[in-house]
Amino acid sequence: MKHSERYERGWKKLQEIDGEAGERVVESLKDIAPELAQYIIEYSFGDIYSRETLSLAEKEIAVVSALTALGNARPQLKVHLHGALNTGNSISEVKEVLLQMSVYAGFPAAINGLNALGEVLAERKAQGITDSEGRTPTISSTDRDTRAQEQLNAIAPEAGEAFREKYIAFVPTLVNEGMAYAYGDIYSRDNLSKRARQIVTITALTALGTFPNELSFHIRAGLTVGLTQEEIKELMLLMTIYAGFPAAINGINALKKVVEGN
Repeated sequence: MKHSERYERGWKKLQEIDGEAGERVVESLKDIAPELAQYIIEYSFGDIYSRETLSLAEKEIAVVSALTALGNARPQLKVHLHGALNTGNSISEVKEVLLQMSVYAGFPAAINGLNALGEVLAERKAQGITDSEGRTPTISSTDRDTRAQEQLNAIAPEAGEAFREKYIAFVPTLVNEGMAYAYGDIYSRDNLSKRARQIVTITALTALGTFPNELSFHIRAGLTVGLTQEEIKELMLLMTIYAGFPAAINGINALKKVVEGN
């Protein structure tokens, strides 16, 4: 059977990420919805993944964060955990992405993601695949509050202080403990770059679609740590596949408002 150029391009790109999983998807859909398999290959991988604004490694950690946050697509999460490792991310970096999701999607989501990663690593070991362990994270010996303030100062000092002033009188424990955990405990771990941390946070919040203020905050933070507008647009395009077009459009609107200073 002759396929379109988009299909051929998409199939080639899928082989770079996880060709075995792609073959299983096509096989599982061939009797009930072969058109969907075709569209997955053509659109997801032929159109979107073949764009070069972001690396495949960055795209895969973005997808891992989004699927972990959504929590309703475990088989697909495992495919992209394989993909994240296949495209050059270390085990330590992938673990860190899942750990960070405890901040934005809750501890159950992070636990489920880490359990899925454990299964993926066991599968890969059984196949004779050796993945890079990566660096063991280190954390400054300063206290949590100091570390949190240092991290916030690096990504969005004014916005962080505005959040504190807005809520500190009403819910001081949530503000103090939340900021200490998110930024003092998690963001202070040094085995994931500031750029990567904003990539995975922006995509998780876009996929969830229920936190517009937080999404705007992290878009600003992403721009502060060196992400470009085009790279953030690319993350939103990626989310059309995994969270749908409405979520991606909302993300683009958030980026537009940030860029326009609203």
